[in-house]
Amino acid sequence: MKAVGNPDKTVPQKIIVALLKACSLESDLRKGSKLHADILKQGLLRRNVFIGSALVNIYSKVGALAKARQVFDELSVRNKVAWTALITGYIVHGRGEEAVECYEWMQHEGYSPDAVTFACILKACGSIGATHKGKDVHKRILRRGLLAKDNVLGTALVDMYAKCGSLVDAQEAFDQLPKRDVVSWTALITGYCKHGLGDEALNCFEKMQREGHSPNAMTFACILKACGRTGATEKGREVHVQIVREGLLGKDRVLGSVLVDMYAKCGALAEARAVFEKLPVRDVVSWTGLIEGYCQQGFGEEAISCFKCMEREGLPPDPVVFVSLLKAYQTIGSTNESEQCFEALSTTYGIVPTLEHHTSLVSFYGNQGLFDHAITAVWKMPSSDYLPVWYALMNACQKWGNVSLGRLAFDNAIRLDAKAAIAYVRMSRIYAAAGMHAEVDKIEELRLHNQASHSLKVLTDHERVLFNR
Repeated sequence: MKAVGNPDKTVPQKIIVALLKACSLESDLRKGSKLHADILKQGLLRRNVFIGSALVNIYSKVGALAKARQVFDELSVRNKVAWTALITGYIVHGRGEEAVECYEWMQHEGYSPDAVTFACILKACGSIGATHKGKDVHKRILRRGLLAKDNVLGTALVDMYAKCGSLVDAQEAFDQLPKRDVVSWTALITGYCKHGLGDEALNCFEKMQREGHSPNAMTFACILKACGRTGATEKGREVHVQIVREGLLGKDRVLGSVLVDMYAKCGALAEARAVFEKLPVRDVVSWTGLIEGYCQQGFGEEAISCFKCMEREGLPPDPVVFVSLLKAYQTIGSTNESEQCFEALSTTYGIVPTLEHHTSLVSFYGNQGLFDHAITAVWKMPSSDYLPVWYALMNACQKWGNVSLGRLAFDNAIRLDAKAAIAYVRMSRIYAAAGMHAEVDKIEELRLHNQASHSLKVLTDHERVLFNR
C-alpha cells in the first residue's frame, strides 16, 4: 500500500483496484482515504474508471455520500459499476429519492441498467413508496426479459410492491416467480403483516411450509407480529415452539423481543413476562413490548414499574416507549405524573415530542374531562393537522357528552379527510347520546354529500385481496 504513494515506483492498476476493494470489504475509510490521496498524486483517477468506481464504492459503503458524489463527478468516464455503487450508497443510507434521481440521470447519459441496478432501484422505490416509478421499472424489466433469468430480481419486485402497500401487485409478482424461496415468501409475508393483513400473512406462512420452505429468523419475526395483531395466541405458541426447536432464540435477539411483544399484544402477559425473564439480553425493544402489553390490558401501575426497572438497568428510553408510558399514566389517571412524563421527554431525555406523544397527552386530558387543558395541548402541537388527535378528542367528547368541542374536532377531522368514516360515526354517536337526532341525520347527509364523488366504490388492497382469493 505504501508503494502506491511512492512516485519512484509503479504499482499495477489491478493491484490498486484490489487494495480499494479490500478497504471496501472492511469498511476502512481511513485506509481508503489514504489510497485516494495517493491515487490523486499519481494522476490515476481520471485515467482508470475501475479505480474511480472502487473509490465511489468505498465512500458509498461507509456513508460518506458527499465524498462518493465528488469522486463520481470527477470521473472522466463512468461505467455501470460506478453508477450502481453510487445508487446503492444512497439506498443503504436512507436516501431513496436521490437514488431514483441518480437512476434517471444514468439513463439520460445513455447507460442501460443491468439486473443489479434494477434490483437496487426497486429497493429505493420500496423505501420511499414510489409505486408508479416501481411499475415503470417493472415494465422495463419485462421488456428486457430479465425475470425469467433472475429470481433475485423477481423477489425485489415482490418486496417493492409489498413495501409500497400494492399487495395485489406483490401477490401477482410472487405468483409469476419461476422459483420461490424463503426470501420471496418472507417479502410477501412482511408486506401483508406491515399493512395490517395479519390473516393473509398467516395463510402465506402455512403455504410456505407446505411447499417445503423452512422459515428463517426474519420470517418468524414477521409471523409473530401477525399473530400479535390478529390475537392468534395459539398460532403464536406453535411458532414459539418451532423457534425453540430450531435453536434460533439464543442466536437472534430480535426474535426474543418479538415473542414478548406477541404474547403481550395477545393479552398473555404471564407468558410475555416468562419469555422476557429468560432473554439473555434485555434491550429497549423488549422492555417496550412488555410495557405496551401491560398498558393495553389496563395494568398501568405494572407498566410504570417496568419503565422504572428499565431505567435502573441503565437503558436510555426511546420515543416509542414514552407513548406507552403516557398511556400508562392515563390508565391510572395521574394528571401531575402524566404532565411530568411529557415534560421529561425534552428536559431530561432530550427527545423532541412527536405528534403521537402530543396526542397521548391530549387523550389523557380528554379522558379526565379536562377539556381546557386538552384543547390548549392541541394548539401547542407542532401541527394540529393530525387526524389521530382529533379522533382522540372526539372519543373523549363522546365519553363526557361535550357536543360543542366534539363538533370542533369533527370539523377539523373532515377538513383533513372528508371521507374519514370514523369521524362521522363518532360525531353521530355524540349527537345521539345528547338526544340531537336531527343533527344525526344531518351528519349522515354530509357524509353522503362528501362521498358523492366516490359513488363507484374503490376497492382497498385488503378487499381486492379477499375478492381475488
